[in-house]
Amino acid sequence: MKPAVARALDLSALGLSGLCLGHCLALPALALALPLLGAWASAEWVHILFVSLAAPIALTALIDWSSVRSSSGRLIGLAATGLGLMLAGALEIPFAAWERPLTVVGGLLVACAHVGNWRRRHLDHRHDR
Repeated sequence: MKPAVARALDLSALGLSGLCLGHCLALPALALALPLLGAWASAEWVHILFVSLAAPIALTALIDWSSVRSSSGRLIGLAATGLGLMLAGALEIPFAAWERPLTVVGGLLVACAHVGNWRRRHLDHRHDR
């Protein structure tokens, strides 16, 4: 994968993680002021949409198609765990009260995987010179 494309995918994934965290943390506070935002903040389809967007972008960004390295496997595992937690939160598994903590922790894990991926690619690029 070209470095510019990989960088764009990592930045997109980080942006989606930020949107997810913003949705999880800021929208409930805004919902007190605007009832329409409250309905959107608690809509299940929004959570499913975020996970559905995040999963393919995360996997595409994290897989180094030119050579799968051991660090790629750890990052993919970290992202997969995060995506799993986000999905569990979206589906309210095991309890609805766990939705926000699971989603926040999952989003942070996915973001950490992408930061690690960006750092790995940056270090690999420096060593290739």
